[in-house]
Amino acid sequence: MFLTRILAIFALVSLATVAFAHGTDKHVLGTVTKITDTELTLETQTKETQVIKIVPETSFVKSGVSATLKDLKVGDRVVIHAKPAGNDLIAHEVRFGKQGAAAAASAAPANPQQ
Repeated sequence: MFLTRILAIFALVSLATVAFAHGTDKHVLGTVTKITDTELTLETQTKETQVIKIVPETSFVKSGVSATLKDLKVGDRVVIHAKPAGNDLIAHEVRFGKQGAAAAASAAPANPQQ
């Protein structure tokens, strides 16, 4: 009985750790419609306009390689990891560009039909 309780408590603690590991980060997916030095404006997948703040600590990754804000163009599709700050979302990572070769190969069907 004691061992069952210990295992149950351990399981609950483990699940809680996994559930909260991602914290309060928001993932925003969309297409860039406007770029300034301090923010990105996106059209999300649900056709809503979303403004994301850019700070000096924001990192940019293009096709798996470190990039800068200047590499980003209007029309690029992005995935942004952002933290809520009041009514704003502050980007800490902006990913864009083509999928890497390894990821594309793993997504391809094993036996394509001809």
